[in-house]
Amino acid sequence: MNARPGGGPGLLQRLRPAPVTVADLRDAVSGVLPRLTTPRLRIAVVEDRIDGPVLVVEEGERRQRVPLQDLAEDMTDARVAPGPDAVGAALVAWVQARPVPDATAAETGVAVLDWTDRTRTAIGWRVVVRRGRTALPWTPSADLGREQLRRVREAAAARSADVPGELRVEGPVALWSHPQVPLLASAVLVRPDRLLDRIAAAGLAVSDPHVVVTPSSALACAGAGVAARLAGETGEACVRLPWQHLARLRWI
Repeated sequence: MNARPGGGPGLLQRLRPAPVTVADLRDAVSGVLPRLTTPRLRIAVVEDRIDGPVLVVEEGERRQRVPLQDLAEDMTDARVAPGPDAVGAALVAWVQARPVPDATAAETGVAVLDWTDRTRTAIGWRVVVRRGRTALPWTPSADLGREQLRRVREAAAARSADVPGELRVEGPVALWSHPQVPLLASAVLVRPDRLLDRIAAAGLAVSDPHVVVTPSSALACAGAGVAARLAGETGEACVRLPWQHLARLRWI
């Protein structure tokens, strides 16, 4: 594209984001990542003969490896500003999104309802681990035995009973949400009787209770007819279940 009169940059050039460079990432690594390193979480930049500088993140049996050049290009595509604050924040977010190790899931995981596949037509129980304002799904490692898997899931379900939430009654509908991490709202359904008790204590009598579940959103609890109408009007993928069907949901 030709430059504008006077030699100024053309429109596309002005709109094109300034690139994040490998040097920007090296500065961020040295300034930010040491604060994230723990006895379990190891973060380092190593030199690779083919890929050049590579960021390596190791925690338990999980290991991530990404060339700094690839990460810089991803940040540029995501329109991360090349300044130290923006690159540092993006790098922290990338590390926070790392896979969940088995030991972490065993120690702090909670059970929530999530989609069983990409069709978003069925839900099941999944173990997630909270990191800040997000909850990341746990995928068991290939070496985890069946008995270990059972123990992790049982412990996660037990913790879910203590996950806090907020109840709001709007007419014939009770809405249950988590104040910070929406995905954690469904943890309460590990003990659905407790939620019914809270709804009753709030003054709402629900006959033939149903729940409308949209993972990562508030739960909607109401009678069968109202719940059916809510599910039809929500405009997003959801699953409506009679209360007694909650006990039949399987683990993902």
